[in-house]
Amino acid sequence: MKRIIIIFLVLISFISCEDVIEVETPGEPPRLVVDGIVRIDTTEAFTTARIKISTSSSFFDENTPVSADLVRIQNVLYEPEFVGEGNFINLAEVEPGIYEGSKRTRFFTEGRLDLYINYNDERFYAATNFVPSVPIDTLRQGTETLFSEDETEIVVSFKDNGERNDFYIFDFGFNEFLVTEDEFYQGQTFEFSYFYEDGLEAGTELNISLLGADEGFYNYMNQVIVQSGGDQGPFQTPAATVRGNVFNVTGLDNIEVLDNVERSDNFALGYFAVVQEYKGNITIE
Repeated sequence: MKRIIIIFLVLISFISCEDVIEVETPGEPPRLVVDGIVRIDTTEAFTTARIKISTSSSFFDENTPVSADLVRIQNVLYEPEFVGEGNFINLAEVEPGIYEGSKRTRFFTEGRLDLYINYNDERFYAATNFVPSVPIDTLRQGTETLFSEDETEIVVSFKDNGERNDFYIFDFGFNEFLVTEDEFYQGQTFEFSYFYEDGLEAGTELNISLLGADEGFYNYMNQVIVQSGGDQGPFQTPAATVRGNVFNVTGLDNIEVLDNVERSDNFALGYFAVVQEYKGNITIE
């Protein structure tokens, strides 16, 4: 959603003058960008993992999809149900920069998951564990506003699981995300309002998701939201570099110890996470 920008024009002595202003933007070399958020519906027997691979570009341009030599997800603790099933998936490129592969959902919810990417003669690696979430209890349209009459209020409620410390990420669509943790509502029902700044037309259908997150993924998303001002998705090029959990492991003799050699400056951007997703729908009146 577009932010509201107010531009003041000042006329001095009724003379119109025009100055050229040069804006310095980030100019670092392109980096690999990995959109590796795998959303899990635990009621489904099979899950399709979808990983997007691109390279960062200049600040004002979109990322460029690229093809990798290998995109693999492996779970060393997974015990296949059938002979020959294997404990890994080699994802196939279904369109430029987008890789998909299906596996039994249990493969994604048990044990550590390792992501391997071979690109441009370099090796990249990330590791994660499945993180559960909780259902959305209610979604309803409110009537309040914060700053303008054009805003649309959505009131959300959910009940936190009191037996663990939880971090959550809300996906409100339109590349709008919100993070929250249960420090102040442990085991309780939490209700809050979210405002769409530009407002939404009657009849608009919203698909809102509540994702589980570990502390690392929560911190990453929080930083990206702040850096992007909320106007970009979490895997566009941010105003400042936000490091994720995808490491360049080219030349490492042991990827279990990621600091056992001098680190390359050619690190990747983005994040690999496997999280439970609960969805809710609402139609704007």
